[in-house]
Formats: sequence, C-alpha cells, structure tokens
Amino acid sequence: MALAALPKRSRKASSFGLKRLSGWVLNLVLIALALLIFAPFYWVLVTSVLPANQAYSLPPTWFPSRLDFSNFGQVFQLIPFGSLVLNSLKISAIITVGAIIVSLLAAYAFARLNFPGRNVLFVLLLAAMMVPQQVTVIPTFILVRTLGLLDTHEAVYLPALINVLGIFMLRQFFLSIPRELDDAAKIDGAGHVRILFQIYVPLSWPALAALAIVIFQAAWNDFFWPNLFLTSPEKMTLPVGLVALQGTYGNGSPAVLFAAISMILVPVLIFFIFTQRALTESIASAGIKR
Repeated sequence: MALAALPKRSRKASSFGLKRLSGWVLNLVLIALALLIFAPFYWVLVTSVLPANQAYSLPPTWFPSRLDFSNFGQVFQLIPFGSLVLNSLKISAIITVGAIIVSLLAAYAFARLNFPGRNVLFVLLLAAMMVPQQVTVIPTFILVRTLGLLDTHEAVYLPALINVLGIFMLRQFFLSIPRELDDAAKIDGAGHVRILFQIYVPLSWPALAALAIVIFQAAWNDFFWPNLFLTSPEKMTLPVGLVALQGTYGNGSPAVLFAAISMILVPVLIFFIFTQRALTESIASAGIKR
C-alpha cells in the first residue's frame, strides 16, 4: 500500500533499486560459489610447489613462503610421463574422432531414414544410457580377450566408439533441420552420404564442437577401462600412471603427485575456460527438438 501511494516516478526508481540490489546479491553469491569450486584446484597447485613435509600441513598452506619446483622434475624420474601423455592423447583423439563419425552416421539414420523397428531400436539405445558401465565389464572383458586385444590400446578405444549421448544429441539436432534441404539435394542427385557430409555436418558444427569437448574430456580423464585392459607400463594412460605414482599403499610423495596432477589439469582447465561459452551455446542450440 505504501509503495502504491508513491508517485509513478518514485515507484519506478524503487523498483529499479530493488532489481539492482538483487543483481548485486546474486553476483556476490555466484562469486562465493565460484571461489568454493576453485579452492580445490588452487590447493592442488599450491601443494605441488610445497616441500614434501608441508603437503598435508594443518591448517593448509594457501600462500607458500618458499616454492619448491623440484617436485615437477621428480615426476619425470618416477614415471614415463611423456609416454603417458602421448598414450592419453592418442586414445582420446581416436575416441573423439571415431565416436563423432559413428554418432553422425547413426544419428542421421535415426533422424532421416525409415526402416522397420527404428523407434524401438532408438528406445533400446537410450535405455543403454541407464545401465552402469560396471554391469558391462564382464561381457566386454570376455569379448576383448576373445579378440586377443588385451593390453592393447584398441581394447580401450574400440568399445568407446559408440557414444549413446552423442547419437541422441545429434539426432535431436538433425530433427530441427528442415526436410526441404534434403528434398532439394535429392533433386540435384545427392545421396544420403553426400547430404550428411555436405549439408548436415556444416550446419551441425555447434553440436559437433560441444560433443567433441565432452567426449575428449571424458576419454582424457578415464581411469576405469585403461586400468582394466592395460598392464604394460609403456601402454598406460595418465590416470593409471598417477595411481602408480601414488604408490602401492599410498606412500608416494603427495607433493610430487600433485605436481603431476597440475601438469595434467592446467592445460585442460585453460582449454575448458576458452571453450566453455561455445560448449554451453552449442548444447543450448542443439536442444531437445522434434
């Protein structure tokens, strides 16, 4: 009642002031949450340059007075860090490129081709997303052993080429593309392969960029499957190598371990910071349309 009794100009000023105050409060809350999320990353970076006897000091050392960069040199002495990086890059790149190609072909088939049981197969494919990967360990391991692929990189990246999330995401994006483009291309004599790679792929760069970021990050951080299939030290990936650096009973130097984590984390973090806008916009543009 008091606000209604004010003149119209005063009501507008009061409303603008409330909106501005709520905006400042929201920004402060978001900044506080961002600092809480960034705190573990900062702690890892700080611990990586601390002497070994100060790694687990309480309270934690947030602003070290002396920096010890010898921890980074010990990483290369204890594990073949360069080989692990190359192995992770090789497996992650193959998984990313292969999964995108498979997802493109499958998504186009589910979105544009009419064949018996298409909707049933798509529902079964979506149901596979609800199955934990631990449930499929035994049949996957038996299949890999039967094919003679144990302790090879093929055992890691071949099962990962079928990405259900990528198929679903690209199918939904393809459904939003007008069918008139298909009809025009067919009049010019284009087949399905030409339509896919000359029309759909150029239009799908936002969705493909988002999918590539998600797949590469998941493959880069994957520990479960490489630890299951790879036993030779020269074939291991970075997550498996970090466990070896930690020690059999966790008796490895935490400062050296955090130094290795920092060298792995910082490039991925910088890459994500520069691509996070494209990632969010790509996922939003892909949408769930029909």
